[in-house]
Amino acid sequence: MGEGLMEHSKLIEMIKTNPNAIAYLTNPTDELKLLAVQKNGLTLKYIVQPTQEMQELAISNNGQAIQFIDNPTDEMMVKAIHDGWLNLEYIKNPSDQLVKLALDQAGWAIKYVKNPSEELQLLAIRKNYDSLKFIQAPYPRVQEEAVKICYDALRYIKSPTYQAELLAIKEHESAIIFVHDLTKDKILEFLKVNILVIKYVINEISQAELELVLREALAREDVEEKYIRDFVNCNYIHKNSTHMPIDKIMFIDQYGSKKAKKITVDEKLKML
Repeated sequence: MGEGLMEHSKLIEMIKTNPNAIAYLTNPTDELKLLAVQKNGLTLKYIVQPTQEMQELAISNNGQAIQFIDNPTDEMMVKAIHDGWLNLEYIKNPSDQLVKLALDQAGWAIKYVKNPSEELQLLAIRKNYDSLKFIQAPYPRVQEEAVKICYDALRYIKSPTYQAELLAIKEHESAIIFVHDLTKDKILEFLKVNILVIKYVINEISQAELELVLREALAREDVEEKYIRDFVNCNYIHKNSTHMPIDKIMFIDQYGSKKAKKITVDEKLKML
């Protein structure tokens, strides 16, 4: 474009209307460059050796402009992250402070952090538990906290710890579908923390095995109220069942702790 022939004022009007036109000017003046980045920060891409002022104006307009700055100042990086957590992608080796700023907006920002520390992983999953899918090998504590927030988090852990599996199952029995190496031992342990797992494993265990599990779980003085209520109301276990013919009330009477018996009485009264 023979911009030399064009009046400067016309060029200014042109850049105001379409800042991307800066890409087609051979020697734009600083005034035109500043105007372009003010109107659209991403036009920084077309500016050779921009001044710091141009870079700052570009970032103020659009945080994504950080991708066109080789050595951004701390202030520029902070501005870019404030503009949107996705801009973390364009920052090489961000400081923990910057990462925290991004995680404060969305846990998924952990995706752009190489080998994040336990602290950063925890911040991520507390914000969005499913940000686990962006963490290669989450720390055990991170796994455990995530499944406590939502059992569904287990699906995002490639190699979960046994404790994370157990906590997820305790939160919800359907977490069992995310356990890939389901052994008999695991099944029996899972039944001790959530009896409702029975509906997924009823054909995998014998009545004798289930009774051993129940004797241990129900005899505990600290047995959880939910466990007892779930057991009493479980349709998969009852005295007329073809699979698990257990008289639940008699079983608790025989093997249950004081607490188990008290909750059972409460639950029976509800049924009347």
